[in-house]
Amino acid sequence: MRKYDKTNFFKHTYCQFEYKELSVLQEENIHFKSKSGSSYVYTEKGVYRYSNHWGRVANCRWKLNGIAKYQNQNYYVGYAKWADFYSLTSEAKLFGLKIDFETKKVEVYKPERKDQLFNLTVVFKKKKEVEEVFKNTKWMQYHEEEVEVLQEKIIKQILTSNKSLREIKLELS
Repeated sequence: MRKYDKTNFFKHTYCQFEYKELSVLQEENIHFKSKSGSSYVYTEKGVYRYSNHWGRVANCRWKLNGIAKYQNQNYYVGYAKWADFYSLTSEAKLFGLKIDFETKKVEVYKPERKDQLFNLTVVFKKKKEVEEVFKNTKWMQYHEEEVEVLQEKIIKQILTSNKSLREIKLELS
């Protein structure tokens, strides 16, 4: 597995930063400021990022955890250890999907268990499909089962098979 540090963490990586209070940066010197206005402070163990944009960042996917109501264009501080960065192109199966059927939220995470793990490319594809199942339910009205029951069945198939959402829908017809 590739090791990340201040010289390469910004090159095609995925990372989940943890929200920190702005006060943690007041005593630190900014090591780098990007063209888009994000500031970075490097430590021996990781990096602080002060930014108003998270998610797709240049050629990376960086998520900010710990914010109840994230608003784009507001500045937040996030911290990640160097060990928390992963290559977007890695074929290593390290990630899973955490699905909350009540709130209809889908989250990529790094599980302790080794079952139902995917590489980053596959996990983001499956995440998009699960979100689609939660979002577009109109077609489900034509089935005998309750929408929630049908959603759960479809999502289980998405997670446990190599079939696309389209293939799963066709099998239900």
